[in-house]
Amino acid sequence: MSIKTYEIKTTADYGMELISYVALPETATDEDAVPGILVAPEWWGVVEHPKEVTERLAKAGFAAIAMDIYGEGKLTTDAAQANEWMTQMLDDQDKLMGRCQAILNDFADQLPVDGNRLGAVGFCFGGKIVLDMAREGMPVKAVAAFHGNLSPKQPAEKGKFTADVLVAHGRDDSMVTMQDVENFKQEMDKAAVNYEVDVYDNAKHGFTNPNADKRAAENGVDLGYNEAAAKQSWDKMIAFMRDKLK
Repeated sequence: MSIKTYEIKTTADYGMELISYVALPETATDEDAVPGILVAPEWWGVVEHPKEVTERLAKAGFAAIAMDIYGEGKLTTDAAQANEWMTQMLDDQDKLMGRCQAILNDFADQLPVDGNRLGAVGFCFGGKIVLDMAREGMPVKAVAAFHGNLSPKQPAEKGKFTADVLVAHGRDDSMVTMQDVENFKQEMDKAAVNYEVDVYDNAKHGFTNPNADKRAAENGVDLGYNEAAAKQSWDKMIAFMRDKLK
């Protein structure tokens, strides 16, 4: 399927300009709106991986937007810098959620996107972001988190968290433990959320990102790409989104 890509600018807190990356099917028009998926990147910002994710989603028939939550299009390959930016956002999670809401509004209002069929996909830090969007009660019907940080901004509330959830977790993830996964399941059960957690063997943190091994070597962090787990979890996510956003 042929797609088109461009940047969209959202003005958020104190005039901060968020420069997000959009990909959508050529066939999408205001008369023929398509389901939309918000993509929350890893802590690196809107680098190649999230851009490629949005393009792959567009080829699968969705409109997609890689959210620039840092603002001004900031991105890095340096883990110390990424950690600093991520920590700044985690220190003010209301601001972070405000930026996500602003991007969601622009995405649903300005593009040929069906605002009643919205999903969100997140990676690592982005996994936390999309789950928190659902915890905040934003209008997303389906949320998928890949090797995501599962810790909540505030725990899910029954009736407020209405999205269906798919979590893809690597068994060898040293940053998000199996105990974290158990805690997450308990949180979801308590809030009566419809969710599924898939655990992939021989998969580390960052297992969907082809650049994970390079980033690990450069930064001395425990990341790793697993091609089989990446493909399997991607195919599962596409089927999940097609089912929930039809």
